[in-house]
Amino acid sequence: MLHHISIGVRDIDLSARFYDAALGAMGYRRVFEDDTAVGYGLVDGEDLLCLKLRVNAQPPGEGFHLAFAAPSRAAVQSFHASALKVGGACNGAPGLRLDYGDHYYAAFLVDPDGHRIEAVINGSPP
Repeated sequence: MLHHISIGVRDIDLSARFYDAALGAMGYRRVFEDDTAVGYGLVDGEDLLCLKLRVNAQPPGEGFHLAFAAPSRAAVQSFHASALKVGGACNGAPGLRLDYGDHYYAAFLVDPDGHRIEAVINGSPP
């Protein structure tokens, strides 16, 4: 359904370091960049998430967050630990979320601009 999502950030360098760590832990990478934008995805030139430099950027209100598909529980753990080192704030440590399902394993962060993000894998561990 979705082609890509763009979010505004106030400091493109700080936000790019944060998303390099968070998304890199799950196999995503920078697929393009210029002075005012950085795109992440899997294929060069085809961003799934785009950071756009906007001086007055503000995150959406309560109830909104972005959930990224993780390939493993280890990737969820790395997403959380790596992003905390570069300006992220914990919004829920890695672990099972039994309210969402028997195998819903997730971690939650707030990025340097206040966007709420999640890494999740929903399935039995191998």
